[in-house]
Amino acid sequence: MQVKIADRLQHTEEYYFSKKLSQIAELNKNGTQVLNLGIGSPDLKPPSIVIDTLIEEVKNPNNHAYQKYNGIPELRNAISNWYKKEYSVDLNPEKEILPLMGSKEGVMHICMTYLQQGDEALVPNPGYPTYLSAVRLSGASPISYELKEENNWLPDLKELSRRDLTDVKIMWINYPHMPSGAKANREFFTELIAFAKKHQILICHDNPYSFILNEERISILSIPGSKEVALELNSFSKTFNMAGWRLGMLLGAPERISEVLRFKSNMDSGMFYPLQLAASKALDITEDWYQELNAIYKDRREKVYELLDLLKCTYDKKQVGLFMWAKIPQGYIDAYELTDEILNKARVFITPGGIFGSQGKNYIRISLCAPETIFQEVIERINTANILK
Repeated sequence: MQVKIADRLQHTEEYYFSKKLSQIAELNKNGTQVLNLGIGSPDLKPPSIVIDTLIEEVKNPNNHAYQKYNGIPELRNAISNWYKKEYSVDLNPEKEILPLMGSKEGVMHICMTYLQQGDEALVPNPGYPTYLSAVRLSGASPISYELKEENNWLPDLKELSRRDLTDVKIMWINYPHMPSGAKANREFFTELIAFAKKHQILICHDNPYSFILNEERISILSIPGSKEVALELNSFSKTFNMAGWRLGMLLGAPERISEVLRFKSNMDSGMFYPLQLAASKALDITEDWYQELNAIYKDRREKVYELLDLLKCTYDKKQVGLFMWAKIPQGYIDAYELTDEILNKARVFITPGGIFGSQGKNYIRISLCAPETIFQEVIERINTANILK
């Protein structure tokens, strides 16, 4: 029997990393194990108090029921306190915070709440592929805005203002930026809020990387007047090594949170109670946690510099976040050609920048989520395979 898929899936393919992991699994069956430097899935464990809390609370027979759609008070209060302490942002825990099953879920919820056929959404190029697919699944039209290295990977708001933005309802942004690792400052966010008010566009800021190798943590909600036109997503995945736990948060004005909750409450039945209690403990962790985590990433980053130099790539040492973004050397059609050569000859997977948009076609992205010993083995394999030689 053949069943026609919905039109909304006609231009939505299987997620790139889903397909690539299947290919890597096949290669692993037939020979040398592939070393994967592609995906930003932290290999380090969460804080011990988080694990201990989960184990203890799971044993309680009263903790396995359905939960409220907007999260437990303990978690919302912890998020509120964390945003005040780390970002100097005041949030009402009852009305301005919505815990999520990961921030990727939040991207979909926002699009389904506000977008429909005939609407447009501004999507960064390069940028997180989920922004593009979620906009398409909502029935709206994604409108690409280009980010360029010469502009520090920030959008050109003057150029955008010259466009017809009549049908644009939301704009996706993400700083520290993935994949480039570029940062945005308060001056830029202030200009962005003014742009949004002028054109009546809802700014959706995805902010999961602000604690990784970054000394200046900024929330767009710390800008005066931002709640009128902005929502922010944040995540436990990178900051606390809890990617598989699927825990995130949406922050914004009460009316925005209420609107998104109307959609979300029809999609799930609330998060597991022990998970929420454990997450609230993560948010109360001391500064030592972030410093120790970043010390590990700094050492790994030094090995990545060595790897990138071996590949004759160019890169900016000021970038932050969980990845290194680098421009490939001349002589290749694009980064797909280089990364395929590395995979086939050295059995190492590196992400081609083209999966993040056309502006990334000449770049590669390397994850810091591997021990230094793995990076050393990657360097040795590439040397042996005579890549670029």
